[in-house]
Amino acid sequence: MKTKLIMITIAILVIAASGLVFYQVDEREYVVITQFGDPIKAIKEAGLNWKWPDPIQSVNRYNNRLMTYEMGEIEYLTEDKKNVMVDAYVVWKIDDPIKFMKTVKNRLGAETRLGDILSSEIGIGLGKYDLSSLIATDSEKIKFGQMMQEVKGIISKKAVDYGTAIADVKVTMLNFPERNKLSVFKRMRAERERIAKGYRSEGTEKALKIRADADKQKQIILSKAYEKAQKIKGEGEARAIKIYADAYEKDFKFYELIRTLESYEKFIDGKTTVVLSADSELLKFINTSNPELLEFSKNPELVQRSN
Repeated sequence: MKTKLIMITIAILVIAASGLVFYQVDEREYVVITQFGDPIKAIKEAGLNWKWPDPIQSVNRYNNRLMTYEMGEIEYLTEDKKNVMVDAYVVWKIDDPIKFMKTVKNRLGAETRLGDILSSEIGIGLGKYDLSSLIATDSEKIKFGQMMQEVKGIISKKAVDYGTAIADVKVTMLNFPERNKLSVFKRMRAERERIAKGYRSEGTEKALKIRADADKQKQIILSKAYEKAQKIKGEGEARAIKIYADAYEKDFKFYELIRTLESYEKFIDGKTTVVLSADSELLKFINTSNPELLEFSKNPELVQRSN
């Protein structure tokens, strides 16, 4: 009975001693071993390890995953003295556990230091650029990405002093203070109106050029058409003159009769009153006693031709 009691006591002591000597390192953490409070080594690999029992050596565990710190809204001035409200965050992790323990102790201490660096460097970065370089409709003029790369580079260098590494730095908000929004929006509206006016002026100028070119082409086309029409008209008149001449040479009296009758149709209608002398050339075919008219009436071929 006493032997069993002794065995149980020894087992309990062994288990208790093993708990003081052996420790497990998880995949999600780093372990720093301190000896009488001073860090002596860091364990980054997961697995089972051993140490001298407390209070000689102690185990300090730190999260090795990425962590995020958001600084909150802060008001800054740009280079052209414009007030802006900025909110940003930094993504960080522990890189050197021993240095981390010596400088900032824990996550709260680390984020306090990183928050100070983040807010300071963003303010310095914004002070190097005009507002128009940070917010613009033309992507080629925007320097915001360049500014953030500069800020990230500086923060990453300073974070090394605290045993930390920076994964990313981002701005979640860039806005104007409420008291300045109205005046800013007015300036933005005036700027957009100026740009729109410029576009309208360019459009009007192009429209005038297009109209002028169209008028020029119109005049050229009309000139060519008029020239062609006059040429056709001249050819037609020449042909008509030739036809008249041929008709005149073939039968002068018949030609004279036809032309006279055509003249009657042009200047005499139901409302026309004409006063002419009895021996007028125009009346000679109206007078039934005219020998020439009698000659035409007696000649069937001439009457058929006149019809």
